[in-house]
Formats: sequence, C-alpha cells, structure tokens
Amino acid sequence: MPTPSKTTIHELAASVNQLHLLAFWGQLDAAGRHRLEDQLRSFDWNQIAACQQLAASRQSTTAKAPPLDLSGARTPPCHSLSSGDPAVIKAGREALAAGSVGAILVAGGQGTRLGFDGPKGTFPIGPVSRATLFELLFGSLKAVERRYGRWVPLAIMTSTATDAATREFLNQHQYCGLDPKQVLLFRQGTLPAVDAVNGQLLLDAPDHVAVAPDGHGGMLAALAAAGGLDWFASQGVETVVSFQVDNPLARPLDPEFIGRHRLTAATFSTQIVPKTDPTERVGVVVEQNGITRVVEYSDLPEILAAEQLADGQLRFHAGSIAIHAFDRSFLEQAAANTDSLPLHLAHKKVPFLDADGQLVEPASPNAFKFERFIFDLMPLAERVSVVEVSAAEGFAPLKNPSGAVSDSPETVHQAMVDYARRHLAAAGITVADGIDVELDAATILDDDDLRQFAAAGSLPGNRIDQPQVVRAGEHR
Repeated sequence: MPTPSKTTIHELAASVNQLHLLAFWGQLDAAGRHRLEDQLRSFDWNQIAACQQLAASRQSTTAKAPPLDLSGARTPPCHSLSSGDPAVIKAGREALAAGSVGAILVAGGQGTRLGFDGPKGTFPIGPVSRATLFELLFGSLKAVERRYGRWVPLAIMTSTATDAATREFLNQHQYCGLDPKQVLLFRQGTLPAVDAVNGQLLLDAPDHVAVAPDGHGGMLAALAAAGGLDWFASQGVETVVSFQVDNPLARPLDPEFIGRHRLTAATFSTQIVPKTDPTERVGVVVEQNGITRVVEYSDLPEILAAEQLADGQLRFHAGSIAIHAFDRSFLEQAAANTDSLPLHLAHKKVPFLDADGQLVEPASPNAFKFERFIFDLMPLAERVSVVEVSAAEGFAPLKNPSGAVSDSPETVHQAMVDYARRHLAAAGITVADGIDVELDAATILDDDDLRQFAAAGSLPGNRIDQPQVVRAGEHR
C-alpha cells in the first residue's frame, strides 16, 4: 500500500499491525533507524498481506497442503533436441544470426551448500581449466557470437546476497569476454518471512526484518522494473531464453531448441530430461485437461511419482531442468499482470530476535518463506513446446558439496569430461584412457567446430594423451 512521506514510521508500523518491529527502536543509532525505516517503507504491504493470508491457511506446523488432483494427467508429447530436423535447425540458426534471441541467467544463488564463500557463478568447476561457472556459460554466448556474428543480449539476475560480489567479479574478469554493453544486471526481489504461528514479520537484527529471495519467478517483476524487457526490445529480441547458473552443460541457445520454439509458434518452451528415479528432486511437466504445467517434486505424492506405464517408464517422467524459451511479448503481457505468478510458501527455519534482543537459531521450522516460480507462467501460454534432452548432453547441476553422491563438483567434472570425450570421439579424435579433457566453451559451439578442428590436423594422430582444454584452431 502507498505510504505518504509524512507518515511517521510508527504510524506505518501501527497501520499494518507490525509495531513489534520497532521493539528496539530506542536502542538504535541514527543509521540503524534509517536502515529499518527504509526497509519498512520499501515493502509492498499489499503483497505482504497476501503472504500472511496464505500463511494463515497453513498456520499449524502440522498442516499439509491439500492433496494434488492429477486425475487424467499425463506427460505431454515431447520433441527431441537431437532429432536433427533440418528445417527446425535452420529456423534456430536464422534467429541467432538475426540477433533476435536474448538470454536471462538466473544467478542469485550463493555457494553456501557447496562450502564456498561467494556467488555460485564464481565457483571454479572446469575439470581442466578450473574455469568458473560464469566463464563457462558466458563462453557459450561468446561461441554463438563467433559463429553467427551477432551477440546475444544477456540479463543476469543477482540477489541481495550476490549482487555486489557478482559485479566485482565481472569487472575484474572483463565480463568473461563479453562486451559490457551486452550485459544487464538486475537484482531479484525479497519477501519477508512470517511467523508460522501468529503470521507476524520477524526481526533478524534490531534494525532489519528477516527476508528471503522471492524465487526464480521473481525474475519477471525484477526484470521489468529494471527496464530489462524494454532493453531486450530495443535490441530486436523476439525470443528470450532463461537458464540457471549451476548447470555448465546447459543448452538454452541450441538452434534446434530455438527453432522448435519458433516453428511450433510456442509462447513458452521448456527443456526436460527423462526422469528414471521417482525420488529425484526435480519437478515434472504434466498435461491435464489441455493445460501444461510443472508440478514440483515436493508436491507430487510418492505413490504417483513411482507410478509406471506398461513399458516400465515413469508415468510422470518429464523432469524440468529450468531451461525455458519465451516470446518477449508474452513476458511483457505477464509482467503487466501482477497476478500472473502465484505465491508459494515453504516451512523453514528462520533465525529471529526474541523479546530480549537475542538471536534465536530455531531447531525446527518456525516460519514461512514465500517465492514465485517462473514455470507458473506455463498454463498462461497459448502454446507450450516440450523438448527432451538427455542428461548427458544438457544437465549436470552443481548443487551439493564435494563428496556428495550426486550434483557435486566431482559428478559435474565427470559429466563434463564424458561430454568432451564423447564429442571428440564423434569427430574422430581419440582420448587416452583416464585422461581428463575439456571443450573450450568460447570456441567450440558444436560438433561442426570439432570436425574442423580435427580436419586441421592440430593434434598428432588426432589423439590426446594428456589433460587439456581443446580450443578450436589450436592445440594446448
């Protein structure tokens, strides 16, 4: 709700029934009072009221969301990202050559789960080069520019926790080879956590309300607020792809993906990997009553997650990997409607100040956090295209610390090495057993580059006997 400038902070807090947030006002110095007042005035209190209303429906910590009705639901028809359809590939290449494709990189996450102090994008993951996630993913954009002669405008979503460090990293590393004019940084929004029992906001410091990022769905409002949609339009972008920073094998700019989106006249396209383990923590794309949407893994009952078809395949096997393509006009329409993306809540442990001003680290979930998911736009799209990619070719997420069974630095390293060895073999290049090899993201876009590299005779006998990064046109 709008807050007139003449309204005192006490009047504001009283008007929204949050006077407890000023419990330590008398102990704060001028700077502390200024920080707290600025934060309270920055809140969208209508949105907070919606959060509180949602929390009220789940006030009891033992309450569960109503069971999901998936009667008649199925996995939608999927196109293959390796179909080799010439018309589809041609359409994608023409879009890239025309400069009509833009990209959004979701990069607000910290490396906390990895035991890494910094934005996840700055984590070194190249199996040979030790290149960071940012360097690898930016390299793929550089390779597109090298091939098609047009850059891909890139909007990067940071968060409150990562924005400053991300900007510093990009400046220090000369934007990892991209032109700074090609890049727009914008910051993800936050939403206050609310007490699971009484629905009130919490302080995590005398001068600060506990907040959390508003989810990858917050990308839409934050991008629009930063002028990002207009920025894309000014550069002739018609199709916008989005992808996440933790997947170095991501293929959002694959010509076949872009071409399929264009030729099917889809307003929303998404990539999936075949899910084989019902306990895998990825959402699934489903079609029900003519509507295509994503069901989060936490919302899918175990019995349905494990249900199999006659051929042994999971009934719901289209695992969402957070790589999407949108018509820019569709995003503009959705951004203009504040109700496009519903709120979701999660019961979490949120540190808070008690009445004595002591920070409490709860042993069990005590509050609700709120977020939005970008895939909730899917049911609003006139036409959805679902494209299947094998995990080996396009999905190696980095989520867990070293030593974890899955999604760890070791598993990502191996996935990248296996990918390189497989594609080098297809180009006629042999890699000795046990040798790590990596494809340079900035100079090797696809197998065409590798075939030219092999034909140039850069490698004696087209064989690799020591760890190296393979760069198009050179041997290192």
